[in-house]
Amino acid sequence: MIVKTVFTRLLGGDRQSDRVVPPSGHTAWLTSFTAGAMTFLAVFALALSLAAGRMAERWSEALARTATVRISAPPEQLDLQTRVVLDVLATTPGVENARALSDEEQRKLLEPWFGPDLPVEALPIPRLIELTEATDGYDAEGLRQRLAAEAPGAVLDDHTRWRRPLASAAGRLRLLGIMSIVLIGGATAAMITLAANAALAANAQVIEVLRLVGARDSYIARAFVRRFTIRAFGGAMAGAVAGMLCVLLLPSAEAAGGFLTGLGFTGFGWLLPLALPVIAAIVAFFATRRAALKKLRGLT
Repeated sequence: MIVKTVFTRLLGGDRQSDRVVPPSGHTAWLTSFTAGAMTFLAVFALALSLAAGRMAERWSEALARTATVRISAPPEQLDLQTRVVLDVLATTPGVENARALSDEEQRKLLEPWFGPDLPVEALPIPRLIELTEATDGYDAEGLRQRLAAEAPGAVLDDHTRWRRPLASAAGRLRLLGIMSIVLIGGATAAMITLAANAALAANAQVIEVLRLVGARDSYIARAFVRRFTIRAFGGAMAGAVAGMLCVLLLPSAEAAGGFLTGLGFTGFGWLLPLALPVIAAIVAFFATRRAALKKLRGLT
């Protein structure tokens, strides 16, 4: 409804009233530049918010249905306890499958910290067993008790202590992105209000003449609202396109490996930045309208 009202007034307004507002000058470029720069930043804030949401979902999916059993035992008992743990897991309701990680797999897990030449077989590293949870889940506390009774060196890690902080951090990043967009919108409204006030003050004599010939304040205000809203929309559209191009040029998360390199849009997400110019136009419409009516009352 708000979008329809704004664009109906823009498209159906009296274009002759636009002559009241100077077509160029510092207020013109200031409005367009502010809208473009703020929209450019909003594109990255939106990308941050969406990337944080994808990261939270990816981490939750990766950790929610997996768990690890860590076996710490003397070398001569390690294989025996591994077989016992696998037998326990095979008979545990809710466990879909379980397998022991090979020395090569454990070496790859430790490679980022200790390098590729780590002699896993010569070090007292616990044996890891990866298990996948079935859809209906399993009784983690009951499984811990069974492991404690049949394989004293086995410890179940259901990733809860990892999953909660990661999901919380991703949620805060998403909230930060949303707050940034709100602050950018507020800054845009403030700058456009200042530009509209400057334009009204600069045209005080023109406004006085218009009043003398019978023009009402609503007619004069409509001219400023229309011109400044169109300027804001054009600048915001340029900023959105520039931001989308910059996001497109960022390396993908798969290529560079890292969260900050994955600040991109996927699928229909590429259409979301195109909504920012519409939001900028709405912000400019109401900010200019409020500033114009207030300023015109002050010039009486």
